[in-house]
Amino acid sequence: MTAPHAFTHAITRTPAPSAVKGIRADGGPDPDFPALATEHDAYLATLRELGLNLTVLPPLDAFPDALFVEDVALTFPEGAILLRPGAATRAGEVAYIGEALAAHHDRVLELTVGHVDGGDVLRLADRVVIGLSARTNRVGAEQLATLLADLGYRAEIADTPPGVLHFKTGCGLIDAETIFAVPALADCPQFAGLEVVVTPPGEEEAANLLRINDSLLVGDRWPATHALLSARGLAIRPLATREIARIDAGLSCMSLRW
Repeated sequence: MTAPHAFTHAITRTPAPSAVKGIRADGGPDPDFPALATEHDAYLATLRELGLNLTVLPPLDAFPDALFVEDVALTFPEGAILLRPGAATRAGEVAYIGEALAAHHDRVLELTVGHVDGGDVLRLADRVVIGLSARTNRVGAEQLATLLADLGYRAEIADTPPGVLHFKTGCGLIDAETIFAVPALADCPQFAGLEVVVTPPGEEEAANLLRINDSLLVGDRWPATHALLSARGLAIRPLATREIARIDAGLSCMSLRW
């Protein structure tokens, strides 16, 4: 199992009580805030156990979705990029993360046109895929591709299937050569040359797994996924995501890693 990237650092943000009113596409009940906070604490503890040095930013009660730091920026060893989230209610979050990025990166670039959510950006071993979605438009994706080139990364623009909120809602990296994806992304042209493992029936939400060095963080509610990945000899770290999923989020959303 070849790790696509070696992570040593991450930025996260403590959830605010307002997180229970976070954006959700299909309605549904609010999450339970104490349970959501417990899920987030377990996530941070796991990142630390896996060797990451964490910067934990304070809660932003004015922005219910601010704990999902991945949507407002991208981080690489060569620099960081401030994004322009596609949801109007999240635009103000960007101003609150720039200082933390500058503390760790000599270069901080900034998207100035269009919209891109970090949840639509998948970093592969040799390139970066930007998925067009309800939150990421072509104008933003094309400028992001230019900014990525400034940092030394080649970018490709992909289509996110209907019904999939973010590109990474439907896929994640198992290792440098392997993608875990929902059926609708199994034939994604940008995955040519890679092995695509399809989510088991009824466990499509498991697609948003997160590779941290030699371990895979996976939602704890997906036994068929656990069995499939374990059979491949992979180290699985099951984590509770029930409350976080109520506000359309998953494991990759809650940290910026490099």
